Amino acid sequence: MKKFKLTKYEQSIEDEIDKYVPVPRHEFEAIKKMLEARKKNAVLNIRINQGDLNILKDKAKRLGIKYQTFIAEILHNVASA
Repeated sequence: MKKFKLTKYEQSIEDEIDKYVPVPRHEFEAIKKMLEARKKNAVLNIRINQGDLNILKDKAKRLGIKYQTFIAEILHNVASA
């Protein structure tokens, strides 16, 4: 078999594969159900203050997520409270 030189990212995946643990079927179905419930299937266009948007973008950046995702999460938390 031909050997390939892996990138650092590819090697990290290769190293992690041995740690993989299969999830029981019932747990898989529960995770699947939760992900489907969080599926984004509606579009919302709103106007907000530019300063507020900048603050939200900064907070999302610090969390390492996209600002649209961050805003959607905030709205979800309010809606489900």
